[in-house]
Amino acid sequence: MPMSRFSGIITPMVTPFNRDADQTINYDAADELIEKLIAGGVSGIFIFGSNGEFHVVTEAEKLDFAEFVIAKVAHRVPVYVGTGCCSTRETIRLSQEMEALGADCLSVINPYFIQPTDDEIVDHYTAVAGSVRIPVMLYNIPKTTGKNLSKEVVSKLATLDNVAGIKDSSGDMDNLADYLDAADGHDMEVLVGSDSKIAKAVGMGATAAIAGTSNLITEQVVSLYDAAAEGRDTTELQAALEPLRDVLHLGTVPSMLKRSVELSGIAVGPARFPASDSTPEKDEKIKGMLGYYGIPVRG
Repeated sequence: MPMSRFSGIITPMVTPFNRDADQTINYDAADELIEKLIAGGVSGIFIFGSNGEFHVVTEAEKLDFAEFVIAKVAHRVPVYVGTGCCSTRETIRLSQEMEALGADCLSVINPYFIQPTDDEIVDHYTAVAGSVRIPVMLYNIPKTTGKNLSKEVVSKLATLDNVAGIKDSSGDMDNLADYLDAADGHDMEVLVGSDSKIAKAVGMGATAAIAGTSNLITEQVVSLYDAAAEGRDTTELQAALEPLRDVLHLGTVPSMLKRSVELSGIAVGPARFPASDSTPEKDEKIKGMLGYYGIPVRG
């Protein structure tokens, strides 16, 4: 059996912002978070996903930050970069720029706001994949794009040389099973993007998990993946993610995750406006959650 191109826990890293008027990027905090993640055993770092707030970061900021992260990681783990935009032209341009900077893989969300037809989605991804040489990972998150990538679409895209994987954040295990069927026989892997489904998805054949919770409880999430990959009982390890996941529902993504990381001692700052900051009441719940994991409050 060929070695998986994607494996383990890949962290969709939050983009740290300063608590200044323009919520500028905090490179010192990014440095600290990267080192924590690598020390915690992650298999990859993914910037400008949903938790990385790709939708509120300018292209110039993306290029500067990606260059910093790629240099800082220095090939210790692969760096994945989200380059999906609403237009094919913009996605191609950003993808080519990230390839030139040294990204190892591109994550491309399907166009959002409008509802492209299946044929339009296939054409979009075919054009993007054909514009670069590095691997491309499809990103399915229907709750925010408004459209679920169909099995038929994924089956067609799986035949493209550098479409190497699909991240499924639908939370629907039947959907994930469809993707596993679509990928069968092709050089394409399925990754799970729903933290509550890591154990089940790996048991079904997903080769990796892109888990936002690993920004904070890195070692716990890595241990969960390892146990699932080895076929061990994961009941307690999977359930142990729930106190953090409960807190994440208190605010707009990724405000509560960033505040949790900030209170743990890494100054990743707030989510960008219009997402609002935490409140004293929410902070108390976050501190209680940190206590559950034995994480001192340092922020």
